Order: sequence, then structure tokens, then C-alpha cells
Amino acid sequence: MQSAHRRVSPIVLCLVASLGALPIGAQTAPAAPAAESAKRDGQLESRVDALAKDFLGKPGAVGLSIAVARKGEMLLAKGYGLADAEFDVKADAETMFRIGSITKAFTGQVMAGLVGGGSLGFTDRLQDRLGWPVTVPEKGGRPIRLIDLVTHTSGLPREVERAPSPSDDPFRSLTQDTYIKGLQSDPLLFTPGSGGLYSNFAFDLLAAALANVAGKPYERLLTETVLDPVGLKDTILLLRDGDSARLMQGHNFDGKPMPDVKTNPVMAGASSLYSTPNDILRWLSWHLDRFGPQGAEVRLLDHAVYVPRDGLNPVAGFDEADQMDAMGLGWIVMMPKGNRPLILQKAEGLQGIFSYAAFAPTRGVGVFVAINQFSIGGAMTMMAAANALIEQLAPR
Repeated sequence: MQSAHRRVSPIVLCLVASLGALPIGAQTAPAAPAAESAKRDGQLESRVDALAKDFLGKPGAVGLSIAVARKGEMLLAKGYGLADAEFDVKADAETMFRIGSITKAFTGQVMAGLVGGGSLGFTDRLQDRLGWPVTVPEKGGRPIRLIDLVTHTSGLPREVERAPSPSDDPFRSLTQDTYIKGLQSDPLLFTPGSGGLYSNFAFDLLAAALANVAGKPYERLLTETVLDPVGLKDTILLLRDGDSARLMQGHNFDGKPMPDVKTNPVMAGASSLYSTPNDILRWLSWHLDRFGPQGAEVRLLDHAVYVPRDGLNPVAGFDEADQMDAMGLGWIVMMPKGNRPLILQKAEGLQGIFSYAAFAPTRGVGVFVAINQFSIGGAMTMMAAANALIEQLAPR
């Protein structure tokens, strides 16, 4: 990471919980003072304070920030500890960080938009939509369909085989030619549609197919289909001038800083996005506006359950936050359990950042959390805390 970057303390958590659809102005307005927010919902603030205290009590935890919006009438943003140890600055709602594989949920939303607009069908063959000079492999008499890619049931491995890259540019060898060679290597591990295996390979191919169908670069398609309609000004594939000054510093398992390495365009569907708590808040609020006319068709498609776990064999790579019960369009679906409502969620880990987005569409609750040090225990605690908060705020 360049010296101009602000360095964020070893563990930072940014949490956004939204209940119901927020007015647009409330999503980006300055946070209300803590005392004022406490008057409006002291019980909710107490829950947030307890969550923050729990995280600050973990080994290595230095600072965190939390933002909560509820029923379109509250935005509570508070900082706990230090967000930037070097400059004594707290993390805030404009802090930027990588959201890694949460990118897949955005790709699913792009697909929902194209399906809703009649540009493609879920069961279209990848061969017919990819537009690359390659024969897409089949297995068991079944082709790979677009629905297989977006639900991780294509049979493709997690990653495409590729040549080594330098440590300061680890994704250099992820190119279109690499993916073409990967498809030519007969990589399918099972018959498409018969099993579930988490696959970055699949989502990068999906983004390429969506861009080909739309006849425009994927970055432009994403912007026009999702980012601009939802109003996301800081959710981007490539950093702009000035963004590095508010970029969260990721840390490896040993606590050492990890560089913010560049990604290649072919990775856009699986893992390349950056965002901020304010943007994620706005995005979750859009998802929770179940009966709003703007984007209603896309939400219906995007929130549906497409592939139940029952009958899939093998199944691997989905159960970090709790058991996956079904797959949506990039979303992992967890059915109601005890007092916990139905949840659509996605977790990620990239370049020293772990984050988790989850929402209960029928209950109007959404949560986003991020920590900036690779820690399996920290990630599990983070996801469990987010699910518990959803359960507390919207029990069945």
C-alpha cells in the first residue's frame, strides 16, 4: 500500500443494520449525535454498544465503527476505539474497503436486471452467451447454463488453474486467455446442476457472458444496471483519485499489513468491488424496499430461491455463517431457524478484509459487517453477531 494511504488499525468493524426502506436523504445524511439517537431508541443503541464492547474485548481489537438505520427514521453512527492508530482517526461511514466476494451478489443483481428486461434467460447455455472462441465443456450430457454459474452448481472448480504471479501483483495471470485455457482443460468436477461447489471461476465467466449479451463492458453494465439506479456513488471496481486516502488497511493472519493490489477486468464478476458503509446501507435499503415500484421486478428475481441444497452432491464452500439451505442469485439462503428469520447473505475475504452482508427481506432488516484482519475466529464471531442482531431486531 502506498504511503499516502491512511492505515486503519488492526481490526475495524463497520456495521450497517437497516429496518425497512430508508428515505434517500437519510441514507447519506450526517449521523445524528449519539445522545439524540439514544432518546429515539435507547434500547437499540444499547444493543449496538454491547456489540461494540464485545468486539473490543477480543484479542487484537483496536477500533470499530457502527452505523444503524431503522424504519426509515434513524441513522446512528458511532465510533469505538481507533480506526487509524497512526493519525488517531476513527473509521466512519465514508471509509472505503474491498468487499471481495460480496461482488457476486451485485453480479447476481445485474443478471436479474437482464433477465427481467428479457435480454437473456436463466437456462441459456454459457456456450451461447459467452462470446469467446472456446468450446464450453459439458458433463453427463448437460451443458453449463447461466443459472448453474450464478448458483455455484456449474461443476467448475473454485479457481481456474493459472501461472504464478508476482507477490505485488498476484492477479496478473488472471486473463481471458487463462480462462479460455481453463475451459479447454476439461475442468468439470461433476455434472452441471447436480452438486454445489463455490466457484470464483464461474462468476467471472458469468460476468463475461452478461457483458457480451449487453454488448458493453461489464463495468458500464454494472453501473447502468445496479450502481446508478440504486444511487451507489462509492461502489467501484477501480479506485479513483483521492480514494486511497480513506481506504481501509487490510492485515494478514500474522497481523502484517497487506497491499491493496490491483485486479484485472476479467475478475469483475467475482471479487473486485470496493464500497463504503454508506453505500452498503443504501444498497441494503434498496433490497428491503419490498413493495416499492422502483426495481420491483429485479428484487423479485434477485430474492428468489433457485436451487435447494436437498439433492445436491457434493456440497462445499457455503456454510461459514451457518448452514446454506439453498442458493439464490449469488446469495446464500438460510431458511428460518428458531427465532431467526429467513436470511440472504454473502461473506468474503480478500487482501486482509473479512466482511459479511445479510438481510431478512420479509422482516426489513439488513446488516453489514467488516473486519480488517484475517482471523477465522474473528470472521466467525462477526457473522454470528450479524445474524444475532437480525434475530434480535426482527424475531419470528
